[in-house]
Amino acid sequence: MPTRLAALISGGGTTLLNLLDRIDAGQLDAEVVLVVSSRGDASGLPRIRRRSPTLPVRVLGRAEESDARRRSELIFRNCRDVGAELVCLCGYLSLLHVADDFTGRVMNIHPSLLPSFGGTGMYGRRVHEAVLQRGCKVSGCTVHLCDDSYDTGPILIQRCCRVEDADTPATLAARVFEQECEAYPEAIRAWQKERVAADRGARHPPPLKR
Repeated sequence: MPTRLAALISGGGTTLLNLLDRIDAGQLDAEVVLVVSSRGDASGLPRIRRRSPTLPVRVLGRAEESDARRRSELIFRNCRDVGAELVCLCGYLSLLHVADDFTGRVMNIHPSLLPSFGGTGMYGRRVHEAVLQRGCKVSGCTVHLCDDSYDTGPILIQRCCRVEDADTPATLAARVFEQECEAYPEAIRAWQKERVAADRGARHPPPLKR
């Protein structure tokens, strides 16, 4: 059965659209069952609605609930209601407090090689500006499991790309995004394999020693 995904967005939705493309192409055994946006005016919402008109979309941001913990509780309540098995942050910029029953089931992608260039305020163009200002020769992206802090939690996959001397934040962002398009589906597939292995272990425990 396809893994049921809930996707959280704040902006253009390009990461989610890539996942939908991979699902449609048969490269990812998953189904997006819910989209939650932190902003009602997120530019990705019209794109997603055009792409998948029947896909449930919720707006749950500061305007709807100012307290981050209560807002997180509302998000996970919606995820439970649709039977989401994995929550994928797809450019979601608000702090998310992971519910106990979703520990190990919330994934994020970040446009740098963490732990470098992560943390509060480091997202989008700001990350690529910082990479160029530091004079890095290599950048990339990181997919990691989430905890209650920005850009921490166990790293699942990293993919690298070169930084060219003539790069601008925009050209570097485009090159990093090419790696993101491969890394996120790869990380989801790795998570699925680990889950299958864990389920098999639970169904077939080792024999008792005599």
